[in-house]
Amino acid sequence: MKYDVVVIGAGPGGSLAARTCAEKGLSVLLVEKRQEIGVPVRCAEGIGKKDLQMFVEIDRKFIAAEVVGAKIYAPDGTEITLTEEMAGNEVGYVLERKIFDRHLARLAAKAGADVMVKTTAVGMERTRDGVKVKLRRMGEEFEVECKIVIGADGVESRVAKWAGIDTTLKLDEIESCVQYLMTGIDFDPEYCHFWFGNKIAPGGYVWLFPKGNGSANVGIGVMPALAEKSPKDYLNEFVDNHFPDGKIVEVVAGAVPVKGEIETAVADNVMLVGDAARHADPITGGGIANAMKAGYYAGIVAAESIQKGDYSAKTLRKYDELWKNDFGKDLARKRKLQQKLIKMDDETLNKIMHSLAKCKLEEISVKAIIKEVLKKHPKLLWDLKDLFL
Repeated sequence: MKYDVVVIGAGPGGSLAARTCAEKGLSVLLVEKRQEIGVPVRCAEGIGKKDLQMFVEIDRKFIAAEVVGAKIYAPDGTEITLTEEMAGNEVGYVLERKIFDRHLARLAAKAGADVMVKTTAVGMERTRDGVKVKLRRMGEEFEVECKIVIGADGVESRVAKWAGIDTTLKLDEIESCVQYLMTGIDFDPEYCHFWFGNKIAPGGYVWLFPKGNGSANVGIGVMPALAEKSPKDYLNEFVDNHFPDGKIVEVVAGAVPVKGEIETAVADNVMLVGDAARHADPITGGGIANAMKAGYYAGIVAAESIQKGDYSAKTLRKYDELWKNDFGKDLARKRKLQQKLIKMDDETLNKIMHSLAKCKLEEISVKAIIKEVLKKHPKLLWDLKDLFL
């Protein structure tokens, strides 16, 4: 079996990479270790409208809910409501990832990519002509030859290790997450909801994303370096206090990288996208949009490299340039802001929220919030002003 490109992992980033490669005329194999693409859902499932519309036509089948704003809660309960005009990129859709991910994989297949599920990558070996990828399917091992491997295999990426790309995560560069799909709870379904506080979620936050029909994703991310309990214990305590009569119908757990911009996501014959390349937002943990953008860029660079017959890291670094110029610098800035925020106690967070509650922010952007905090509490973020303003 020979292909131009093998994409490992059929999440949004992997499927976009496979689709883009196929549309550029390359032979592509997209492999997914699970028997069903899109499950389990390790994601709050929110994405901005503009980001989604960049890559797919909106189909109501994969939209669980449409939100018009966000409600943010301080440790003392102070609430900030961000309307559609104020919320900017935070306003958008809550996806049904089980349907959405399969839709993206079908688009890749329609473009010409071969798709294999229940197929695990177990090894990778560089050859004189390219790469041999060792796969296991239904207990049987086989090899596939290709020129380029695109690793979209998540936070625990094996491809990164095999390729020798440093994506190491320290305890303060990762969020441990647990999410419940809940019914029978009372909330405003037109908004996403976020709760902050060191007692509630040290180093992270609790979220609620409406899913329609009175259900919602209620989840938590905590930083292991700061947490004294497991994320599940923190989430259970929150649910008991806020939604005591709610019913839990599904549970998922996972990890989100919040490392920020890494030095490189390429090596000879290899590119990484999405969580494998640490592309998640260090503040929100959101990663769908960045993964899709990265997958698209990886597909473009793969096509150019194969046309040249050069798959070296030097040539593939154009991919680094593309994603870094798009959202990489933003990851770096938000990582520095996140390091500031996790050191703030609840009293300080309350002061910031009180100040913001009295203001009319034009949009929920990091820049707007930094500017407002600098007006009222300049000492808190003064050393970051040049990065954001």
